[in-house]
Amino acid sequence: MLLRYGKIVGGFLLLVAGVVMIALPGPGWLTIFAALAILAGEFLWARKLLDRLKSQVNRLRHRSTS
Repeated sequence: MLLRYGKIVGGFLLLVAGVVMIALPGPGWLTIFAALAILAGEFLWARKLLDRLKSQVNRLRHRSTS
């Protein structure tokens, strides 16, 4: 139970740090992806958002190589 709460708190802290790093220097999007990957194990909304972001990245990657 304590490990689960630790994952949730750590995931949300990473998510907040990632949002802050979008405006400040740092790997903001990478941190947000990591946070969502952690939170996806506990929350369905995080899994759906992570899947959506992955598909957007793949779509952009495909568009840039075409």
